[in-house]
Amino acid sequence: MDVARLAGVSHQTVSRVLNDHPHVTERTRMVVRAAIAELGYRPNRAARALATGRTQVIGVVTQSSTLYGPAATLSSFAEAAIDAGFTVSVESVRSLDREPMQEAVSRHLDQRVAGLVIIAPVESAGDVIGTVPADMPLVCIDGDPMLPTDLVTVDQEAGGYAATSHLLSAGHKTVWHVAGPAEWFDSRGRIEGWRRALTEANAEIPPPIQADWSAASGYQAGQLLSRMREVTAIFAANDHLALGLLRALHEQGRRVPEDVSLVGFDDLPEAGFFTPPLTTIRPDFAAVAAACLEMLLSQFESGQRGGRQKTIAPTLISRSSVAKLSLPGRLANG
Repeated sequence: MDVARLAGVSHQTVSRVLNDHPHVTERTRMVVRAAIAELGYRPNRAARALATGRTQVIGVVTQSSTLYGPAATLSSFAEAAIDAGFTVSVESVRSLDREPMQEAVSRHLDQRVAGLVIIAPVESAGDVIGTVPADMPLVCIDGDPMLPTDLVTVDQEAGGYAATSHLLSAGHKTVWHVAGPAEWFDSRGRIEGWRRALTEANAEIPPPIQADWSAASGYQAGQLLSRMREVTAIFAANDHLALGLLRALHEQGRRVPEDVSLVGFDDLPEAGFFTPPLTTIRPDFAAVAAACLEMLLSQFESGQRGGRQKTIAPTLISRSSVAKLSLPGRLANG
């Protein structure tokens, strides 16, 4: 390669500079760029694919869904990958069962993708991981922490703990929880955080109300909880559930936050425009995407999958749906 020869560096170093890899000294980067400019070099992606047997494409497998969390994760990863010089190819599956997941992975492998990202929030999605060739770079997002593969996830337990602690600190004796689907790792983590906060506070632990991720499911749970006068604080496993709860509470004459305080999870773009604006937990999807890409790039460099795991802490966003408990049965904004 003429660029490598002129710059006096290896072909690998030129590749690192072209892909803006962080592990290159500024001096080396300047030398390589000067050689590129002198030769008028333009990266030939087709030639690179022929030489390596792989393209500059990263394959992503995810569920076909309008759920905000997976969609925001995918969007953030696509932006990060494009900024790093890669194209993203997405295979959306109707269900996260083994057969459709395996077919999606196979299509990516047929396209000679440079690496794979699997958004695997349920156990069944993890079944396909063992079938991916060992030399194929692979990172999972929101996958099974018990599997020996590189994994990046939001710290769901920390989020559930923060939401519940926030409500307890407002003086509520306990916090009810409307949970997501039992098979989702996200839902399980949020339940664990909720339960841990209540346990540490020596508070009563009510039975969680099982739901799906929809506003309709939150509304159904709210029809039950709104009739229970002892319920003064609710942690909803996502903001759509919280939206359904808000309507059900309103219909039963239970005011938020005067009678019932409410916290959600995800920080939908619309969460600040709910009535009242929703206190919620904000996952850092951009940080998840950046960590996932960093792991992939590391695998490109080393040729090995390492089984590393990284959790990204979420942030509590305080708005107007939580109030401090003052006199028994009455709340004051705070």
